[in-house]
Amino acid sequence: MEKAHLIVMGWREWVALPQLNLPAIKAKVDTGAYTSSLHTFMLEPFEQDGRLRVRFGVHPLQGRKDLEIICVAEVVDRRVVKSSNGRRERRYVIRTPLRLGQRLWSVEITLANRDTMNFRMLLGRTALKGVLVNPTASYLTGSALAGAYGVASRRLRRSNKGIS
Repeated sequence: MEKAHLIVMGWREWVALPQLNLPAIKAKVDTGAYTSSLHTFMLEPFEQDGRLRVRFGVHPLQGRKDLEIICVAEVVDRRVVKSSNGRRERRYVIRTPLRLGQRLWSVEITLANRDTMNFRMLLGRTALKGVLVNPTASYLTGSALAGAYGVASRRLRRSNKGIS
């Protein structure tokens, strides 16, 4: 990839996962992690049209358990992942578009409970193709997404109450 087409990001950025109806989530860039990871507080596998899918809940903002978004995605794999505490666990893997600034590309994400972590999402190195990371900078693509849940948070909570 030519240098002119590379996007530069900081060690943390606001990203969106539009296919999962997540307009904003703060992600930490972790070049030591192979696969990206997304915080889930509820995980329910089910089969639809002969394909394995998973329904899961996301608290997109740290410390805001009142804000819940229920997502559904097709499972592309189940992998054993070594977590940051050294434990191995089998996780569901989904593939979904990720938006960073004006760029949109498909990434694989494992689903895990990251409730005790400071970031709801971790961007691993397989999601960083075509990206340069400046480890001394933050939010190089802007923080416009940071307010995505301000007015919309009540509407999102109400619209997700009927989802089981």
